Amino acid sequence: MKIEMGQTKPENFKEHWPGQYEVFHHFEYACGIPSILFAITTRKENGKPNVCFSGWSSFSGDGNGFYTIIPGMLHHTHTYRNILRNGEFVINFIGKDYFDSCIKTINDNSDDADEISAGGFTEEQASSIDCPRLKEAFLSLECKLEKNIPMSDISSIFIGKVVHIAADENYADGIDGKYEDTGFMLNIHSPKDLKTGEGKSSAVAVCKIVRINEE
Repeated sequence: MKIEMGQTKPENFKEHWPGQYEVFHHFEYACGIPSILFAITTRKENGKPNVCFSGWSSFSGDGNGFYTIIPGMLHHTHTYRNILRNGEFVINFIGKDYFDSCIKTINDNSDDADEISAGGFTEEQASSIDCPRLKEAFLSLECKLEKNIPMSDISSIFIGKVVHIAADENYADGIDGKYEDTGFMLNIHSPKDLKTGEGKSSAVAVCKIVRINEE
């Protein structure tokens, strides 16, 4: 037996914060699909570094380029405005031990805030674009905006072309620490019990390799 669910939000999916089901579709919580967490760095109009703790993205491409696809880029954010203005951004992958540091950048995100310093991170200059990078990141993707696709009145899909990467030498051996406790940080976003509608707790996870296929 399978539980079926359509476009109408179930009545037992209660709102835990104002506007929850405007920012996130109820399928987000019904599916509970893990996504890789990362920090997007940009520069504000006044030159101050901006950090956006984010996820829900995809990374792929072909022989002509490697791309990041970022859905749900909210129009009211610094990050949205910065990327539209400059056409550049960096995606920084950091381990789970930096989760609280990322939360600090959310809590201290005024126009005048240096959000990299607010999170206790160290700024370094990107190599190919005019953006800050996080020194603490084990992998950084320097990107240029290719497309802005409106999803709704409140958010867009950004497609960025990766023009340069920087990888910590300790995370550059193929199947290595990127897939262990100090590697990619995953977001498990408030998965729901589909029968009762209960569930508002989120979790942070890491990768664990269970099988290696030799090609």
